[in-house]
Amino acid sequence: MTNYTILKLPFSTSTTDSVTYAGNFTTTNYTSATPEDPYFGYSVAERVIIGIILVTIIFLAISGNILVCIAVFTDRRLKHLNNLFLVSLAIADLLVAGVVMTFAVVNDISGTWMFGSVFCNIWVSSDVMCSTASILNLCVISLDRYIHIRDPLKYARLMTWKKVAAMIAFVWIMSVIISFLPIHLGWHRNNSQQPPDKCILEISGTYAIVSSTISFYIPCIVMLALYCKLYMYARQQVKSIKSTLVGNHLQDSKNSGKGTSSKVSDHKAAVTLGIIMGVFLFCWLPFFILNLIEAYCRCAPIILFQILTWLGYVNSCLNPIIYSIFNQEFRSAFKKILFQKTCHVCMDDRASFDFSPSKAKNGRNHMRKEYLIVENGSKASRDSTDPLCSDAVTAV
Repeated sequence: MTNYTILKLPFSTSTTDSVTYAGNFTTTNYTSATPEDPYFGYSVAERVIIGIILVTIIFLAISGNILVCIAVFTDRRLKHLNNLFLVSLAIADLLVAGVVMTFAVVNDISGTWMFGSVFCNIWVSSDVMCSTASILNLCVISLDRYIHIRDPLKYARLMTWKKVAAMIAFVWIMSVIISFLPIHLGWHRNNSQQPPDKCILEISGTYAIVSSTISFYIPCIVMLALYCKLYMYARQQVKSIKSTLVGNHLQDSKNSGKGTSSKVSDHKAAVTLGIIMGVFLFCWLPFFILNLIEAYCRCAPIILFQILTWLGYVNSCLNPIIYSIFNQEFRSAFKKILFQKTCHVCMDDRASFDFSPSKAKNGRNHMRKEYLIVENGSKASRDSTDPLCSDAVTAV
């Protein structure tokens, strides 16, 4: 048994999905620090600066994800079943920002949990649930994009309302199972005591490993495998396009320009995939690596966990940019929502939930069709409202 001075840290011990996974404390005696203690928190100026930065992150995450939801449900060009995955992701990120990050700011800056023990369990469970849901939604989106590009002829038949709803339900049910169930039943705990003014999720090494594996490592492996296959398939399509052009002696300037366009589009797909995976890994991988290390040695400073926790939270702020703003239709919808005073002309069907697996209802002249050469030499059309697939591969 050891003595652990809670407030001898720049931040208090924040109870979050990331921090709490590795919080395997075995302490029973707590001593209180005072403001005179040289290790007692930050100065007032430092707290204000940190608070402004964190509140800015929360504001961007909330506003960005609300825009995604409004755009999908109000712009007829975005009413696709695959965009419901983006809505699910936006809701998860919105909950991370509005529920988890908001109370995390107060807890980290003040150094005291002031919302009671009952809400403490709800908060830490929500943290684990929302962060897990955000990551699992990214995994489901990668699977949807892979099917959309790899087999566009069968995509509309494969991705029905029931299947989309089942995939989204699986994400949230799994997130609840890994969060609320073990935390409220006490399966995660070590034998330890917690002061009443602290909100600390103390977990066992087994739960830290299992939860990290389900919440991050398995989805990460799946995403990497799918995106690598998708990139290789895109490269193969470009080679097929080039050989088809040569075989048919279509080397005039017009077709050469189209061939160049295909290669440019393939490059855009590679860049988009690189950004998606790069940002995701940058935000979450450092913490989860440390999380596994801490499950065995418990040697990392808590301030490091808090920094990596907020780095993971930043992913919820960046998701709307990666999956939406890079798409022309989303950019257009955002502009109409934010800057157009009367947007009923373009943003009709506000209350409509009529989503199509292939194209938006009455969306004439609002869809840019792209064509993909399939194995039998025919052409399969694909709409450009898919945030990842719109720039994936084009051919003539």
